Amino acid sequence: MGTEFAETVVIGGGQQGCSVAGALSRLGYQALVIERGEIGQAWANERWDSLRVNTPNRTVAFPDWPYDGDDPEGYMPAREVAGRLRSYVAAMGIQVREHTGVRMVEFPIDEALHEGARFRVRLDDGDVVEARNVVAALGGYSSPRVPEVAAGVDLSVTQLHARYYRNPESLPSGAVLIVGAGNSGQQIADDLRDAGRDVYLAVGGHKTAPRRYRGAQILDWLQLLLPEGNLETASGGRGDSPVLPGVSVLSGKDGGQDLSLPILAAKGVTLVGSVRGAQGGVLVLEDNVRAVAQAAADKESELLKAIDAAIEQRGLVVPAADPSPEYDPSLIKDYGGTLDLVANDITTIIWATGFVPDYGILPAEALDQDGLPVHRRGMGTLPGLYYAGLPEAGSVMPLLIAATRNQAERVARHIQMDNTLRHRSPMAIGGLWT
Repeated sequence: MGTEFAETVVIGGGQQGCSVAGALSRLGYQALVIERGEIGQAWANERWDSLRVNTPNRTVAFPDWPYDGDDPEGYMPAREVAGRLRSYVAAMGIQVREHTGVRMVEFPIDEALHEGARFRVRLDDGDVVEARNVVAALGGYSSPRVPEVAAGVDLSVTQLHARYYRNPESLPSGAVLIVGAGNSGQQIADDLRDAGRDVYLAVGGHKTAPRRYRGAQILDWLQLLLPEGNLETASGGRGDSPVLPGVSVLSGKDGGQDLSLPILAAKGVTLVGSVRGAQGGVLVLEDNVRAVAQAAADKESELLKAIDAAIEQRGLVVPAADPSPEYDPSLIKDYGGTLDLVANDITTIIWATGFVPDYGILPAEALDQDGLPVHRRGMGTLPGLYYAGLPEAGSVMPLLIAATRNQAERVARHIQMDNTLRHRSPMAIGGLWT
């Protein structure tokens, strides 16, 4: 065991953490990245095999490392993102300590061994790193959420969270129930159905959008036209719940596809209501399939009208909206109040019920009463504490890879300002503008 010093410790070796370290490297500063698994852990090891990134390849870019492939409008496999991130780390000379967990971050610290240290980072292996700055790049989706109702399901049924689903062949034979209709739930349902499995999808609140609209990617419109009120907000119909929602349901499969409850129903997926209870082999459902599908259709209509209004207000010359059929509620049927797992040969339940943030390693003073970070645009409430990969101003758009670079460069500039003012005259701050 020993104590070392790093000017900046970045906790998390995913796209956000490595991008902050890369942005600092461009400015002449070295950071130590600490990662519990491997570089790009979530992309490399915590996604299903067929998953492709939901945003175009051109958005998979890091500070001073633009996409350089030959398919900018395509959608790369998840594991390719991890590979590109690893190449970026090597090229930028970023120091990453893999397979190392952080036990806690202490602030303030007494009797610091290194001048200027404000934090003491205690590692699982017993080592200690003192640091002036800490960047928590843990993301908002760090801990799988499985509802309490899962405990009431018969033990003969295999249960797993979406994080641990890999492919249809890895599941027991029989039908599969997916609980949750967000991005993961609908994409996994599509993956299993295309493999010939009988699939049931228990619906829940979500948002949908067309992959392309009026000559551009829908995510481009959201990023460029609606930065303040882009309708991809962290409320997501969940009120004050700490469970973070995802962006609109889309698929990167086969060059990018739309995905929705009607599309899945047409492919043979059986839609059932939201799960409200479990009594062994029978689930208690809310009879709300049609209501949930209608709400998603209404939100999509609201989104497209907002984009149309922004286009008109700015006088942009773009193609007219393609005529699309109105949502037909007759395509969706309510299922009823119960689902008999045995009678329907359902042997597996996949809980696509989201994630919750886990920032318990940080000082209590940095968190609110729910254990969530208190921050403004990535700046924490403690001096020298920063965040990367969190929603900003209620929007979850900053969680997309496309926003990683801007977030990282902003955090790096703040760290540069602190370092400059410590070691040089206050007049030197003027040089940071160039």
